[in-house]
Amino acid sequence: MKTATIYARVSSTGDRQDTARQVEDLTAYAQRNELEVVKVFTEKLSGLKKRSERPVFDECMKFTKINHIDVLLLSELSRMGRNADDVLKNVLWCKETKQNVYFQKEQLSIFTEEGKEHPFLNIFIAVLSTMAQMEAENIKYRLNSGREKYIRDGGKLGREGYRKSPDEYRRDYPDVFKLLRKKDRLSYDNIAKICDCSKRTVITCAEILGLTKSQQSAADPTNEKTEE
Repeated sequence: MKTATIYARVSSTGDRQDTARQVEDLTAYAQRNELEVVKVFTEKLSGLKKRSERPVFDECMKFTKINHIDVLLLSELSRMGRNADDVLKNVLWCKETKQNVYFQKEQLSIFTEEGKEHPFLNIFIAVLSTMAQMEAENIKYRLNSGREKYIRDGGKLGREGYRKSPDEYRRDYPDVFKLLRKKDRLSYDNIAKICDCSKRTVITCAEILGLTKSQQSAADPTNEKTEE
């Protein structure tokens, strides 16, 4: 029998919302599909927080992967996060680590029962990427507006002349280097999303590893356009 974990979340910490209904529905789904529920994780916390700020969700993801659980069950996509960028990072992490997740409301899983990527997965990721980009542009616009006002008021930005050393990059971005060393590398954009850093950081790490321009372009089809 295949195994499953359940993660249920509500945003309110009061009594008005409860995770019981989510757990009940997902348990019934597991029974219908002959899945053994190994552990249930419940959390009362806002989905706007990052994975690192959601201890139960982070524990659930790690437990599911470390114990080779076949599938993680969620009542809907929003249980993974309310922010498109965070959801995208979590989905890409699951794709990269071969961890299957089933979203009950959307009736969508990351991998099929045969272990192959779901036919709609790349479309799903593309939609999330577009949404994340739109959110990022809105944040960038607000930051730039605030920065321009700060400068107009006489403020100064940044630390002049500082640049991280290669050792500092290796210390601060070990996961970036790990993904770059893989034979079948992800695109730089996806590595940046998974590791929660900028694309410029990924490119710098690639340069530290000594990847040639052609190797960088092969790993990232958009790289050539970026440098024109």
